[in-house]
Amino acid sequence: MGKRIIQQARGKGGPTYRVRKKAYIYTIKYPSSTGEGEITSIFHSAAHSAPLLKILLNKKFFYIPAFNDAFVGQKISVGNESPKEGDIAILKNIPLGTKIYNIERNPGDGGKMMRVAGTFATLVKKEEESSSILMPNKKVVLLNNNCRAALGVIAGDGRMLKPFVTAGKKYYKMKARNKLWPRTSAVKVNAIDHPFGSGRGKRIKSKIAKRNAPPGRKVGHLRPRRTGKRK
Repeated sequence: MGKRIIQQARGKGGPTYRVRKKAYIYTIKYPSSTGEGEITSIFHSAAHSAPLLKILLNKKFFYIPAFNDAFVGQKISVGNESPKEGDIAILKNIPLGTKIYNIERNPGDGGKMMRVAGTFATLVKKEEESSSILMPNKKVVLLNNNCRAALGVIAGDGRMLKPFVTAGKKYYKMKARNKLWPRTSAVKVNAIDHPFGSGRGKRIKSKIAKRNAPPGRKVGHLRPRRTGKRK
């Protein structure tokens, strides 16, 4: 009797495929109050690609991704009408052409866009009720003027240039984020472990799976519109 295939094993929620909760103890969000805060520490979080800032504002702490040239003891303004680099402000008060990150999709959600190391968006247009944001993929996103963002570029640019070097480092990075790694081709495993297993010359069996098929049966073509060679 064979083992469950990887899709089934992950869906069952066993300890092997469970996220490491300890990596996700820090939540990125903006404070509900305004004023001047201070950066108390800059530290690494396993769940995030960029270092995080721990900021003290009105006797409460909050966390956001660090920006380039940030340092401990630096003053951060929240809600200022004439913000500078590192400050947090609503889009209505940010000058055009400014690089911004950790942008809210809806006012008050704490920041959902531009949170990866080295990324930023650019504020390109402002209207009465909305602002246009130019994303790195050259697409323009329209947002409410009351959405908040941090000014600057997220630290950690160039992290993809350095290779992992060892399989162990890649393993722990993927384990912290609950990513399936290493990924093995289905045709490489044993015939008893997967419908495509053993290969026998790497001729994958033709199989059409239903859209609502459960994990384990959802292999091959997923409800294709058509199959076969196009004539």
